[in-house]
Amino acid sequence: MYNIVKTRYIWFIFSGILMLAAVIALSIWGLNLGIDFTGGTLMQVNFTEARPVASDVQDVLQPLGYGEIIVQPADETAINLKLRSLSNDERQVVLDNLGQNFGEVTELSFESIGPTIGQELKSKAIWAVVVALVAIIAYITYAFRKASSSALKSWVYGVGAIVALFHDILIVAGIFSVLGHYGGVEISALFVTALLTILGFSVHDTIVVYDRIRENLHRFGDRSFFEIINMSINDTLVRSLNTSLTTLFVLLVLYIFGGASISWFILALIMGIVLGTYSSIFIASPLLLIWHGYKNR
Repeated sequence: MYNIVKTRYIWFIFSGILMLAAVIALSIWGLNLGIDFTGGTLMQVNFTEARPVASDVQDVLQPLGYGEIIVQPADETAINLKLRSLSNDERQVVLDNLGQNFGEVTELSFESIGPTIGQELKSKAIWAVVVALVAIIAYITYAFRKASSSALKSWVYGVGAIVALFHDILIVAGIFSVLGHYGGVEISALFVTALLTILGFSVHDTIVVYDRIRENLHRFGDRSFFEIINMSINDTLVRSLNTSLTTLFVLLVLYIFGGASISWFILALIMGIVLGTYSSIFIASPLLLIWHGYKNR
């Protein structure tokens, strides 16, 4: 049996360094927001010939210097383009380049996404994350109400899970802040989707460990809380690793073959799943022991 809890302070220091670096990156550079949040242009074009793949369209339009370009298939012969705000001349340049490379094209629609809409989306994205966190802590508090004992109250499990979740999304956001500054990676609505997905996966992994802690508290009430937590982590360790690895295999295939339009979304998921597995083992559960020791003192 691995004595994971014994080395908890090493992992706390390591996570603290990562979180501090993420806070510094976000404070200095922030997130490089894409047109979903800042406003821009939405175009839909139809191709007379076969619709090109998204990566080929991006390769043609990226050298124009119009910032991040999001390409989404619309139907069998049409695509949607999301770009920064374009003038009429720049709009015509886009159509000309598409026509020269992919045959005759027809513009089906052209509309601007104003900064007001982008600001509203930004607010809704923040609220979505906050509401998800509150719902998670409320659910865990309710689900573990029968686990309340002299060792820990049920709401402590919820707080521990939220700290681990905050750890995961903060570090992912910090990494994308660095990528945005040095690599020009822009944050779109897909990034918010990735964060919410990470929250769901991470809390799922954490609850599995917490549930085993709850079971072992009833089965081995004569043992110390330290032993019970360490035993519970080891009981679920292989299961957590297997679940995460099988998910990562699928995501890696999508990242390699899925195309440029979803590559950053998939990368965020990969980071989040790695961090979620790590935090559920090395952060969330040892935090319960810290709280238990503080309460006893």
